[in-house]
Amino acid sequence: MNSTDLFNDLSEHVSLRITSYNTVLHAPGLVESKSHHNYDLWLIQEGQVGIQVGASLHKATAGDLVLFYPGIAYTATNGSHSCRFIYLHFDFGLGEQQRILASFPLCGIVPGRLVEMEADGLRKIFEENQQAVGMSGMRLKGCLMILIARILECYGAELYTGAFGSDSTRQSSAGNLFELQSTIRYIQENLHHPIRIPELAEVAGMSEKYFIRYFKQALGVTPGQYMFQLRMNRARDLVYSQRYSMQQIASLLGYPDPYTFSKAFKKHYQVAPSKFV
Repeated sequence: MNSTDLFNDLSEHVSLRITSYNTVLHAPGLVESKSHHNYDLWLIQEGQVGIQVGASLHKATAGDLVLFYPGIAYTATNGSHSCRFIYLHFDFGLGEQQRILASFPLCGIVPGRLVEMEADGLRKIFEENQQAVGMSGMRLKGCLMILIARILECYGAELYTGAFGSDSTRQSSAGNLFELQSTIRYIQENLHHPIRIPELAEVAGMSEKYFIRYFKQALGVTPGQYMFQLRMNRARDLVYSQRYSMQQIASLLGYPDPYTFSKAFKKHYQVAPSKFV
């Protein structure tokens, strides 16, 4: 299992809010030292920008993205040439975990070649938004979500890893999810039978009370919510396939009988499985 699959499995629990955005043109001689309280994304349009984080210096050129995590201190410079970029400040969460991206080393300069199509789409919608084109605000949010999904996809495929922050910082931020990998894998491989919280805590090597708190802190949802969402995701696909009876689907997803499965399905999708297709 790729750890970024969590965002796909729990897509209904993902939230995104853009707090501010604009385009800026910096004359030669820019020196900007700061950090942000939320996520910050730059799309470099012209020139180049040097980004110093700690003792490391990085360079972003036209077409590249620069992704900052909350609290990352940096100094940006452009030397003797001007530069222009679009910036977006935003919040991104999974369930109640509003800093879920910090569990992945994405903070850094994303090469433009990896996100060319998605970044171009964001740029075009941003320009429409500047001209007050109808519904461009909603479309801008959608484009940003697509762009973040692409960055996560590149990380999952080992095409990109962010370079801002030390190894110790990355290990600390990724610790929660890393400790739960075996538990998440166990859940995904055993959805065909009822799974109790005590057995998950045992797999994780934690007490039951501590495990529940740890799991929710890491993923933003409880173990029960996570298992229910996975079952409903698979139920949707099985019902759509029209290859299985309700009895078979209930058995494949660990429900004791078709009635219990249908009740859970209707609670989630607001329609009985027999009328879903």
